[in-house]
Amino acid sequence: MNTKSASLRARWSFDMELKELVKRAKTFLLDLDGTVYVEGTLIGDMKNTLAALRANGKRLVYLTNNSSKTKEDYVARLSALGIYCENDAVYTSGDATVAFLKRHYAGKRAYVVGTERVKKSFSDAGIVLDGENPEVLVLTYDTEIDYEKISKTALFLKRGLPYIATHPDINCPAKLVDLPDIGSYIKMFETSAGRVPDAVVGKPYRYMGEGVKELTGHSGNELVMVGDRLYTDIAFGANNGFSSLLVLSGETTEEMYRVSEIKASAVLPSLNEIVKYL
Repeated sequence: MNTKSASLRARWSFDMELKELVKRAKTFLLDLDGTVYVEGTLIGDMKNTLAALRANGKRLVYLTNNSSKTKEDYVARLSALGIYCENDAVYTSGDATVAFLKRHYAGKRAYVVGTERVKKSFSDAGIVLDGENPEVLVLTYDTEIDYEKISKTALFLKRGLPYIATHPDINCPAKLVDLPDIGSYIKMFETSAGRVPDAVVGKPYRYMGEGVKELTGHSGNELVMVGDRLYTDIAFGANNGFSSLLVLSGETTEEMYRVSEIKASAVLPSLNEIVKYL
């Protein structure tokens, strides 16, 4: 078989596998930055791509590890971009952490390290907040963090409180330079208090996967995780038994993927290419 024939057969096989993946899928779990948009700008013809997925009976769930904002914040942002519709949903690592607390620490008082809006969202969801005598500590991506919060967190950690983190990301993408995310806070507290989280809830861990299955009513290959990061998005799919689609429109390059042990069900230059397989 010549090289050209082998290449055509490989391409045909890839196309058939991707069409089958799309056919089985009922819900697409969409990472945001690097997948749907970059720094708030939609990637290519994303609005029409998402509309095509909906038109083919696919539900869209925007799935983000960023716990510095609430679900309502994201709905407002996505609506302003024209890509949020009535049957869509947003599920953050903060939402997954609320579910985790209700499941494992029901009724326990929590010290939540977070923005005022995020703390209110926890309270509105039924989590009892306590900044003086808590029974569990929850670390979110707090973009309003100050030294008072840092000191109080270190104190509670040294007291041995159960320690929950919403997600593991070390950096958050930004225009000029990537900014410290919760993973950097985790390292700081590991150095100062000698503690690492007892549980990390968000991608790539199964706690968030359980929440997704509960939200959608789907499991396995009915769910497709779409993202640009191997160690969170694609690993999340693998850890939870979901299909996964790596898009090369964000962090991961072809070379990074080639040498990685983490493999996706399929790889595309961007999510916009998916319309060919509907």
